[in-house]
Order: sequence, then C-alpha cells, then structure tokens
Amino acid sequence: MDRGGIFAGDDPFALAKAWLSEAEASEPNDPNAIALATVDADGMPNTRMVLLKEIEPAAFVFYTNYTSRKGREIEASGKAAFVMHWKSLHRQIRVRGMTEREDGPIADAYYASRSLKSRLGAWASAQSQPLSSRTALVAEVAKITATHGTNPARPPFWGGIRIIPTEIEFWADGAFRLHDRFRWTLSGSDGAWMTQRLNP
Repeated sequence: MDRGGIFAGDDPFALAKAWLSEAEASEPNDPNAIALATVDADGMPNTRMVLLKEIEPAAFVFYTNYTSRKGREIEASGKAAFVMHWKSLHRQIRVRGMTEREDGPIADAYYASRSLKSRLGAWASAQSQPLSSRTALVAEVAKITATHGTNPARPPFWGGIRIIPTEIEFWADGAFRLHDRFRWTLSGSDGAWMTQRLNP
C-alpha cells in the first residue's frame, strides 16, 4: 500500500499523537479539541466540543460529568465517536468505538492537576441541567468552596471516558479535492489493525 509520509507507521495511536504534536505548534487555540458524538435513547445524535486529554496506547480519553447528557448517553449506549480537525494542518482524524469509564487513580491524578476553580466548578455544576441564573451558579461555587475547601476530592460523578476504537480514519487535504484518506479497522480479537486507502 502506498502509505507513507505523514501517514507512515504501523500504530494508529502513535500516528494520532504525532499529528496532535504537530498541531500543538500551529493551532491558535485548543489543538486537542474534538467534536464528540453520542446518541440518545431514540437514536437522535448529539454533538459537542470537548477537550481530549490523553492518547493512550490503545484508547483516547476525555473527562466529563457522568450525569451530563453526554455522560448519560455514553453510559446507555457504550459507544461514542469523534472528529478532531486542524485547519492549520488541513488534516483530521475520525474515531468510532466502545467506551468505558476511567474513574480510578488516573482520573484522580488528572482532577488534581486542574486549577482549584475548575475543581470546584466540577462540584458546583449540575452539567446539562436547567439553571435559573448565572448568579445561582456563582452562589453554588461559593457554597462548594466553603464546604470542600482548597483541596477538594474528585466528585464521584465526574471522571474520564475512555474511547476504545474499532475504527480510526486519517484524512489530509489534497489538491483539487483529491484528499488522502486511510481507514484503520480493528480486525478480530487479536488487536490487529487492517488499513485501507479510501476514495476522497
């Protein structure tokens, strides 16, 4: 297969990390932003921007409130998808796969690395639920600050979601819209990846 240059390598996770590393040097804001897609109980899709926090050897990880709409939809379906697009590089990565929670020591460590205001905000926000006013939210943050102090533990309803892909597609812009696309598909239970070039 004629896969070389920016697509070279046998490990799609290493390739994703390499592309993200390049984007970190050229994207003006949030190079780790992803458009995360989930579906509700009726099969209606929902999409929103979140920040990807880790590319592991076999998964992608972001963090959220588990009681948010996305958290509840992921819990119900056990699946999610996302696209990561970089205008500066003219590239994107699409991922589809199964999900699992990351609510152990890794989530604790990431939560502890966040700013104090972000940690308190995770406690104060009933994410995706109706809110009467911003004043009410600020008052809840003040209440949480008084209750939890300057070193709050990670909320039990907040943690990581690990997306374990069954399919990853790498896309790069080409002249005359003749883009380069390679799809990596997990084949069988041995963890082997099959790669195909796709028409643009």
